[in-house]
Amino acid sequence: MAAKAIAVLNLSTKVKTVISHAQSVATSIATNTASFPSPNPTLATFQADIAALVTAETAVLARTKGAVETRNAKLAIVKGDLENLRTYVQSVSDAANPSNAAALIESAGMTTRKVTLHDKPELSIKQGSVSGTVVVTAKAADKRAAYDWQYSTDQKTWTPLPATLQAKTGVSGLTAGTVYYFRVQPLTRTGEQNWSGLVSFMVK
Repeated sequence: MAAKAIAVLNLSTKVKTVISHAQSVATSIATNTASFPSPNPTLATFQADIAALVTAETAVLARTKGAVETRNAKLAIVKGDLENLRTYVQSVSDAANPSNAAALIESAGMTTRKVTLHDKPELSIKQGSVSGTVVVTAKAADKRAAYDWQYSTDQKTWTPLPATLQAKTGVSGLTAGTVYYFRVQPLTRTGEQNWSGLVSFMVK
């Protein structure tokens, strides 16, 4: 059975490690623009966000008043950038020759894991029973896991949905004829997992 290479970030809880990883990804993509010509966010934006986080972390280490809140906000931005870049790198590798996919992902400064193609998809969407509704189903992460869900129309502004203890949720109030993007983040005994790749769906 064929296997598919999946891009993985392996984000640390340590700010210093996140900064180092982000800088590595930025450098790797910058030196491989032939394979990654239009990253989302742009490299300039990503590098500016990293620089802002470095500045904020420096203020925290200097025990500047109020610096932790600012640093945490900058950290969330960089983590969001990394998730978006992971999705972008994944889309590039998916379009490439399967034999080159893993090397392509690693050339972006990310690690890979393999999943067999007959595995249940990480996230699937189907139309709900009435117009403007969908049912979103994730691959179960653990026997005891919670799931955070989000959707977006532009992949920039995300609307959170109520967390669930089941790997499934219903969404209503959507606009028919609009393409929505969905993602899920499992929370297991080992902590928060990476956000899933994005799945797009045209709501009816």
